[in-house]
Amino acid sequence: MSLTSLSPASAPSDRLRINLIQGEAQVDDRPNVVFTTLLGSCIAACIRDPGAGVGGMNHFLLPGDGMGSSSTSMQSYGLYLMELLVNGLLKKGARKHALEAKLFGGARTMVGLSDIGAKNASFAKRFLELEGISYVGGSLGGTQGRRIEFWPVSGRARQILMEPSDKAMPKIMAPPPVAAPASGGDLELF
Repeated sequence: MSLTSLSPASAPSDRLRINLIQGEAQVDDRPNVVFTTLLGSCIAACIRDPGAGVGGMNHFLLPGDGMGSSSTSMQSYGLYLMELLVNGLLKKGARKHALEAKLFGGARTMVGLSDIGAKNASFAKRFLELEGISYVGGSLGGTQGRRIEFWPVSGRARQILMEPSDKAMPKIMAPPPVAAPASGGDLELF
């Protein structure tokens, strides 16, 4: 997917919800627009220029640049989607020095595996720092998924935490132990 830029044409007065999925970035300057997404270990960067009245959101799966990957898998990488979002904002009139960001996601959703959520969060914060974009808040880490809503013009953001995965997943019961044979009988293998 690529960046979708929506213009302020004749927008209805009621709220317009735009859902982002992994690998997408969107920019808008209409006050009735709210971007939404669901996150686990993924990150959503919500960036806006308050003076220009434009903002956007992305949703990426992995940090890094995706070098050597196909163009479709590259769309899940943080570097690609962060640059896509910032460039989309600049095209809509945002000024780079005035950008402010909120970051969400980066949960540790799988115990025992690499903490990709922490790597994603670290990448996103480092990107903002290197690009001179103010980090003004958000919510990173933890073990719960999140639903995020972001109003790109006002900068308002809302996070709704999902049930922890240990409560959402049924407990797997261990099978009952197998009783040993009563006598030391013969064993025959075929």
